[in-house]
Amino acid sequence: MINVLGETYYVDLDLVEEYIGIPNNEETMSGETPEIKINIVKFDLVKMMLDTVLTEHEELDETLGMKQNSNTSIPFRIAFNSLLNKKLINHY
Repeated sequence: MINVLGETYYVDLDLVEEYIGIPNNEETMSGETPEIKINIVKFDLVKMMLDTVLTEHEELDETLGMKQNSNTSIPFRIAFNSLLNKKLINHY
C-alpha cells in the first residue's frame, strides 16, 4: 500500500455505484433489455473528481507526511475532500 497525505486511502467502488444510482439487483423479465438508471450529474461529478484525484501531478515526498499536503493543487484538495466527505474515499 502507498501512503497518500500520511494515510492509506482507497476508493470504495460499491459506495460509488450506490451513490450514482446504479441498482444492485437487476430484475428483468425474459426478453427485455435491462435498464440502468443513474443520476448523470452525480456520475459526471464523481468521474471528474476521481480523475482529478488519480491524476495529481505534484511530486510528493513521503518523508514529510502531512506537512506537505499544502503542495497539492486546489482542485485535488476540493475533489479529495468532497469524495472523503461522501465516504467514496476511505482510509484503510
